[in-house]
Amino acid sequence: MSRLKDLNTPVFYAEGQPGGVSRENYRLKVSGLPGDALREFTFARLEGMPFTTADARLTSVSGWSVRVKWQGVRFTHFLQALEPRPEASHVVFESFGGYTTCVPLSELQQDNDLLCFRVDGEYLEPEYGGPVRMVIPQLWGYKSIKGLSAMTFGWYPEPGYWETRGYPDDAQIEPGFTRDVNTGQMRRIRGGEVTEF
Repeated sequence: MSRLKDLNTPVFYAEGQPGGVSRENYRLKVSGLPGDALREFTFARLEGMPFTTADARLTSVSGWSVRVKWQGVRFTHFLQALEPRPEASHVVFESFGGYTTCVPLSELQQDNDLLCFRVDGEYLEPEYGGPVRMVIPQLWGYKSIKGLSAMTFGWYPEPGYWETRGYPDDAQIEPGFTRDVNTGQMRRIRGGEVTEF
């Protein structure tokens, strides 16, 4: 059982929680590469890439924030294995359930931006986005897609599930209050990645 479950971290899937995707049959499909090649990454291949731990907070626009040790492959390291077209400026992420979101590549340069498959040393459970999810701590949680199944590199932004429903494309965390899942306390946040507690 992961630290997320220990903390009773909220679980929410806009598209309904997909089932039946194991680490053994996991495939991440990547398109928008030179020559329009489609590449697939197994879980074992991702797990064999340079491993990173990000002690960071994931902060939800719905009013909570949780801090754990997210573990997996730094997105910038993953990019080195792909070499997307130099003119690519955005990446569209898609889940197994059909949820999508789009993030500028310029926003995915932080050390804590991960393809995450472990939390505090334990494999990520399906309810929290396993086998693989994105973790992008400097943006609202709807950009940290769960159940990551595909990514497509492109030249312009494409609005995703929540963006077409009025949520900001840039997903910048705004000042206000959030519930710290780790302590149960309400905390003031300044805006941007939550690092103050």
